[in-house]
Amino acid sequence: MSSVDTTIKLIGQGAPGSTCAPGLADEPWTFDSIPGYGPGASQGDVLPASAPRQGVLPDEYQHASIDELDARILSAKETLGDRVVILGHFYQRDEVIKYADIVGDSFQLARAATQRPDAEALVFCGVHFMAETADMLSGDGQAVILPNLAAGCSMADMANIDQVEDCWEQLEELFGTSDDGLAPIIPVTYMNSSAAIKAFCGRNGGIVCTSSNAKTVLEWAFARGRRVLFFPDQHLGRNTAKAMGISVDEMPLWNPNKPLGGNTAPVLQAAKVVLWQGFCSVHKRFTVAQIEQARAAHPGVRVIVHPECPMEVVDAADESGSTDYISKAIDAAPNRTTFAIGTEINLVRRLSNDHPRLTIFCLDPVVCPCSTMYRIHPGYLAWVLERMVAGEIVNQISVPDDVTVPARVALERMLAATP
Repeated sequence: MSSVDTTIKLIGQGAPGSTCAPGLADEPWTFDSIPGYGPGASQGDVLPASAPRQGVLPDEYQHASIDELDARILSAKETLGDRVVILGHFYQRDEVIKYADIVGDSFQLARAATQRPDAEALVFCGVHFMAETADMLSGDGQAVILPNLAAGCSMADMANIDQVEDCWEQLEELFGTSDDGLAPIIPVTYMNSSAAIKAFCGRNGGIVCTSSNAKTVLEWAFARGRRVLFFPDQHLGRNTAKAMGISVDEMPLWNPNKPLGGNTAPVLQAAKVVLWQGFCSVHKRFTVAQIEQARAAHPGVRVIVHPECPMEVVDAADESGSTDYISKAIDAAPNRTTFAIGTEINLVRRLSNDHPRLTIFCLDPVVCPCSTMYRIHPGYLAWVLERMVAGEIVNQISVPDDVTVPARVALERMLAATP
């Protein structure tokens, strides 16, 4: 089976099939001068005015063939040797992930950033918040490079620091102080958030979580507080808390554009988890109808979805779990098992290619990758590596110390919260 990138280009040339955006057949530098997340699942989301923008990629990389880029990347990697480590997220296109020294989900890659202290640079083939996290966890003097600065995350952008601090002030005023040793509320941010929000959690007794350890993190938080403020992904928070036995009625949604998030004081006082009104546009695409169709077409199919999917989708699936959970479940499956997977198409397609003894397909029939992960292309990777060979660091992600110090507190709590 071909890669997602190849499939999209063939569809763009008239082959049968469909994508969620015709622009996916174009190279990502076509969109570097256009405000927005680019074509793909997040194309309809609103890009903040402050979002980083990628400069113009030099023509030699734009016009190079895939074979030429391959040769240049491999040559640069050989020249740099152990001076550079390339980290690749599961959702990257195959044409990029093939060069990664370490592949994983956000939790695994955060750990990896702490474990290669001798490397001069970590090149993060992922998105902006991941590179920020790597910079905060890596050693002094190590550079973290994001090949395309426009590779952001629309979910992370759905909670900015001003909104979160305003929310916190309202909740502190409402809940007051506690005399039983438990904090009135503990902030928990998903890894998919800015460095500033991670720092906010570190300053306020909170913690970071990933989809791999969300349950463990919520248990940590409830051991220290009466309630949790969970942001920015409402679905991961809701699905995790529900699986722990918390009623949906005890999980009001916070709209940052309304007083008290659009809730009444009694509702918030009775809450166990206050959920931020954010979501992942990739995982929002999955539906119960898709699961029903998969079961009708493939009796006995095993349906696994990511916990960023809406609650009704998680409830209708056989299982839910992180990208690492999905990968391990497929690795351990007996021959001829059929899987319908609800997560980003690049990972699903790669799992299918790597496991020919199994039948694996994406629940969403439309080829619609994560817009921002798709902004990373071999051309950008070749460019940043060759500049490093020439003695220049480009696209370095540097988080200031006043943000890094408190953010590391929350991140180190996350790393200690092993499921």
